[in-house]
Amino acid sequence: MFEKLEMFKMAQGLAQHASARQGAVAENIANADTPGYRAKDLVPFADSYQRAADGGAMRATRAGHRLSAQDSGAPAQQIAFSQVDTPDRSSPNGNTVALETEMMKATEVRHQHDLALSIYKSSMTILRTSIGRR
Repeated sequence: MFEKLEMFKMAQGLAQHASARQGAVAENIANADTPGYRAKDLVPFADSYQRAADGGAMRATRAGHRLSAQDSGAPAQQIAFSQVDTPDRSSPNGNTVALETEMMKATEVRHQHDLALSIYKSSMTILRTSIGRR
């Protein structure tokens, strides 16, 4: 029942995006000295989430419409996060990783993950309050 609430799906997607982006940042830092390596990042969560909501399976808006896989009880599909090259300047060996930029991205990722946890905790508090539990 609770896995179908949009707020929980969004919080879960945001946490998954933060995890995937942290992996991209870690890979960039690990390859900071690799000649020709191009730094990667993920598209913003809002774009990924909107694309999954808009471009997913068809949705039923009234009883006569065909049901989507999500409405029929099939497992919800994961949001696909696509990687993009970052536009940083390259060093003489062709590497585009800037450690300062990656450190800033890591801080953004931490903030994004903390936000996902806050959304989840707040939603759980609201649900508990609504059923009379604390």
